[in-house]
Amino acid sequence: MNGEEVPVEGRVESPDQFTAETYAAESLAADMDPWIVFDSRRTPRAEFEGWLETNRPSQILRFGDEETGRGPVGWIAVVGPDHSPCSGDVTGLQESWEELSASGRPVTFNTVKELALNHGVLTGKWLLHLDSGFKLDHAWACVARAVVDGKISMVKVSTYDPTTGGDGKQVICAYNDNFTDENAVMQLDAAIRTTGVKTALTYKPDVYSYLGIYRNNRWKLCPTIYESKFNLECVPRRSHVINKVTNLEVI
Repeated sequence: MNGEEVPVEGRVESPDQFTAETYAAESLAADMDPWIVFDSRRTPRAEFEGWLETNRPSQILRFGDEETGRGPVGWIAVVGPDHSPCSGDVTGLQESWEELSASGRPVTFNTVKELALNHGVLTGKWLLHLDSGFKLDHAWACVARAVVDGKISMVKVSTYDPTTGGDGKQVICAYNDNFTDENAVMQLDAAIRTTGVKTALTYKPDVYSYLGIYRNNRWKLCPTIYESKFNLECVPRRSHVINKVTNLEVI
């Protein structure tokens, strides 16, 4: 799965401090570095809790740890028992994107969606940003257990960058197969909420990440297409989700 925007892998900044190209470069660097992965398709469930305790995201350093001899770690990930990779034709997507960019045609959500459909690049993810520390580790453990239990396909979490001076956020990404299937996107939101997560979520198609569409991008596209806020006043309690493309309420 393609990388995701962390505030330059954790640094807190003013909204316009970094360009989309900077975010894209940081995400690519994280993708290229080694990952720590628990693959439920190959590893017994009995080993999971020990693995989870050993690899708390607030304790795994992004750029390595000289004391332990561990090198850089891009992401920590958990793969579900029924997960099936489906990245599509990313190379063809990027070639078509270059043609679109050179053509002078307007770049909108719908033109990007058309490219994604044409090349089968349909995966997407809900993003959860939290301050590094206990709350992050707890939220990560909750959604990760949902993955090994087969309720979510795959999740990953960024690692800790100590150069932030303790002010950095880390991001948890929970994946589904098709960002154009709104029902499936809402089902994933519900699965995340069932684990106890009440923090605001945003949803981003992987096609945006592959094409470098992050915050402050030159096409003025919002880099996420849904926003979910947990509504504590509803009975039963549930998410309130807005489609950020249409500005309409979904649920």
